[in-house]
Amino acid sequence: MHFLRAAVLAACLLPFAAHAAPVPVPADKMAYVGDWQGKDMRIQMAKDGKVKYMRNRPGKQMDLSVDLQGFNGDNFDVGVMLVRSTFVVSKPPHRVGDTWKMTVDGVELTKVE
Repeated sequence: MHFLRAAVLAACLLPFAAHAAPVPVPADKMAYVGDWQGKDMRIQMAKDGKVKYMRNRPGKQMDLSVDLQGFNGDNFDVGVMLVRSTFVVSKPPHRVGDTWKMTVDGVELTKVE
């Protein structure tokens, strides 16, 4: 009976164990923090690792709140529970005049102050 109770408790706690807390943005990646907008795409990244992603494509609209899982070079991984996705950053945050720009998944984004 004791084994059955432990197995049921472990099964109930498994979803919580699979949920990784967001990773705070590292000091060397603080330029990624902010509200980035481009054609049919918006990424909002907070210092604490919370990421909001919105994208409109023909017949498909996405609006997700996910957690930062970490950086791999310029790219960053996000996820919720066991689902993970990588945002491919072909041009990391950089200044163009007085504005910040970066290119993510082929879309040029501008940082909105």
